[in-house]
Amino acid sequence: MTFPILSTIVFLPALGAAVIALWPRPAAGAVRWTAAAFTGAALALTALLLANFDPKVSAPQFAERATWIPSFNVHYFLGVDGLSLPMVLLTTLLGFLSVFVSWRIELRVKEYFVWLLLLETGVLGVFTALDFLLFFLFWEVELIPMFLLISIWGTGRREYSAMKFLIYTIAGSAFMLVGILALYFSANTFDFLELAKADLRQTVLPANLIFAFLFIAYAIKLPIVPFHTWLPDAHTDAPTAVSVILAGVLLKMGGYAILRINVGLFPDIVRDVAPWLAALAIVNVLYGALITLAQRDLKRLIAYSSVSHMGYVLLGVAALTPVSLNGAALQMFTHGTITGLLFMMVGLTYDKAHTRQLDELGGLARRMPVIAVVFVIAGLASLGLPGMSGFVAEILVFLGTFPVMPLATILGAFGIVLTAGYILWMLQRAFFGPLNPRHEHVEDAHGLELLPIFVTAAVIIAVGLYPSPITTIFAGGIRTLVLALG
Repeated sequence: MTFPILSTIVFLPALGAAVIALWPRPAAGAVRWTAAAFTGAALALTALLLANFDPKVSAPQFAERATWIPSFNVHYFLGVDGLSLPMVLLTTLLGFLSVFVSWRIELRVKEYFVWLLLLETGVLGVFTALDFLLFFLFWEVELIPMFLLISIWGTGRREYSAMKFLIYTIAGSAFMLVGILALYFSANTFDFLELAKADLRQTVLPANLIFAFLFIAYAIKLPIVPFHTWLPDAHTDAPTAVSVILAGVLLKMGGYAILRINVGLFPDIVRDVAPWLAALAIVNVLYGALITLAQRDLKRLIAYSSVSHMGYVLLGVAALTPVSLNGAALQMFTHGTITGLLFMMVGLTYDKAHTRQLDELGGLARRMPVIAVVFVIAGLASLGLPGMSGFVAEILVFLGTFPVMPLATILGAFGIVLTAGYILWMLQRAFFGPLNPRHEHVEDAHGLELLPIFVTAAVIIAVGLYPSPITTIFAGGIRTLVLALG
């Protein structure tokens, strides 16, 4: 395929942002439909990419390379393999649906959609870049749109939450930049493929230190305890669509980078620190679940549940088996759709009932049956009910981890019990039991509100019932990591 399909997918949202920004005084409806058109086109091209992708090939496909800064051996280098393609699909899908989740935004509509589309381009660049400097630049691109979307269109302590997100992420980026420069001065390349072949035992900084710097940057984004405290605040105060993108794909940048970079470039070090990674994973799973049980705000509850569920990604990485690594990769994809749907449902519930406090809800299923049913689907998927995508990812992690780390697997599986507790408790408090009199006249979801929730629910059920297509794609990318691990 000679058409630069990856560059087109990455920059289509940015082109849409430019069209909206340069459009003199567009109507709000025109802005919304323009954003939907450009994000929809990116999703359609990703589907075309998927149709032409060969999962048997481990090397990057649809590669695009051009010399960028020849004096420093920097290239514009894009490509996708089995590890990155599902992340591109997840990003374009949630980016498209987030436009419809944002349909009721009335404040500075033009600026809102400009930043939302630029955010999507930044994330897509991270998942397709194969040059480390280009990867870093795309990683930084998403900071400004996310900061502005939270601080301007958020609620509550939005400026505080946006600044906290920015400080944490920039701190992580500083560690990552040191690691990138150390790798460059050691191997004289930013190319991921060349770095994977290079002898990194002789580096300008100790390899363990470079690994630690990079891991800290990605642990903040994932997030791993104790670097997680920015996440609940950002989620609570962000607009609904931004929470969907944040939970759905921004957290996955951290997990993807750990797999692509920490495991791919430092297999020996990963093997040595695997027990410590497993310990961190179990802390994430259990601590995140216990803190979730104490929440009374729907959004904070879902935010802390993300901390818990990202622990399963790290647990799969720690085991370093083909099955566990596939489970970790699949967990990123399934968690993106499940938590994205949960935040959509929280947003709809808040729009109708004007509160997110569980103590002020109750019996809403009588007035909002569609919202209640889809919320239940998302909740059951989150707790790992068989037939839902969450179950497939978690069972792969456990099956791959148990032969090498049985105790960690047992402790991690206990997190499912806690998840069932807080999910069922949340659903019972919000939607069942006696109807709170203040909600006697609330309305159910209708019109365009149904599109994003039905599509996301369909993806969750489809992957839960027939996961083979996506696990086959992931297997190609994982194969490269397994070969590196030896």
